[in-house]
Amino acid sequence: MKKYCFFTTLTIFVLASCKTAFYERETKDKTIYKAVLIDTLFEDNISIRAITVDQNKIWYAANNSRFGFYDLKKSEKLEKNVGKDSLNPEFRSNAQTTNAVFLLNVANPALLYKVSKKNMATRLVYQESHEKVFYDSMKFWNDEEGIAMGDPITGCLSIIITRDGGNSWSKISANKLPKIADGEAAFAASNTNIVLKGNNTWIVSGGKKARVFYSPDKGSTWEVYDTPIVQGKAMAGIFTADFYNSKIGFIAGGDYESLNQNFGNKAITYDGGKNWELISENKGFGYASCVQYVPYSNGKSLVSVGASGLYYSYDGGSSWEQLASDKDLFTIRFVDKRTAIAAGKNKMIRIKFLK
Repeated sequence: MKKYCFFTTLTIFVLASCKTAFYERETKDKTIYKAVLIDTLFEDNISIRAITVDQNKIWYAANNSRFGFYDLKKSEKLEKNVGKDSLNPEFRSNAQTTNAVFLLNVANPALLYKVSKKNMATRLVYQESHEKVFYDSMKFWNDEEGIAMGDPITGCLSIIITRDGGNSWSKISANKLPKIADGEAAFAASNTNIVLKGNNTWIVSGGKKARVFYSPDKGSTWEVYDTPIVQGKAMAGIFTADFYNSKIGFIAGGDYESLNQNFGNKAITYDGGKNWELISENKGFGYASCVQYVPYSNGKSLVSVGASGLYYSYDGGSSWEQLASDKDLFTIRFVDKRTAIAAGKNKMIRIKFLK
């Protein structure tokens, strides 16, 4: 059901307008945003941790076997429910090709659905049953090749790959993957455990170890790199990652049991993930669920959502400013360089970044 939030939009606009710093400072490589204008696209009793942008449509995957899209042009939501017998899958991953959207749930059994963009018809294309199965993230390199990753079952991360447009999926053998440490796994926080750029693939972990798994060839071979992100506890490590290009990347997360801890939770790489350096120690946000680079910012601007609210950096993550205090956002994606869609507990919102 469509909901209008004129009061929320007007209130935020008025408060933002009171600021005297609605300006744009141009340099060779960055534009600085000073405030945001937020409007609520819809509210519901829902938990959304995965969204993907398909032109004017924002596809989402949610709890209680729910999925759908919000049409930005028509200002309306269309939703369906995927039930399987008595199961009620919780979707925390989605991905898309030109003609289809894919949904993947957490917990046992793993259920991966292919959804037609034309009529939202669903088809189960992969199923895996094991008491330890737990898939965290999914992405596509192109219309034919995609990857999903999950927690370890046999001494390595669970990785499944499709080479036929998502119609069939195969699990990579454990002897072809790096070994993980006892207690190392991943977090299904915002569908950003996997980052793809060209043929490059990065996967992030947490728990006993917080590391980056890298493949230069779409999952055929793998290397693993250490990071300085806080680790050693079940609920600590890397929760989210993004790369601006094949060299510049950012990881974030922290300690979910100490949400305000803002050290050891942010790191940057300039060499494709081989080496990571902690940044903005004791500054900015605490636990982060999702971090994303601002498009066309030359790798200088980032945003983060999580327990500290919406934060923004214009200098590559060295400094951060809180632009909104909403702590119920789990995931965020950009539609263009000044507009992002975020979702989380009971809502989806649109964020306009103001100069």
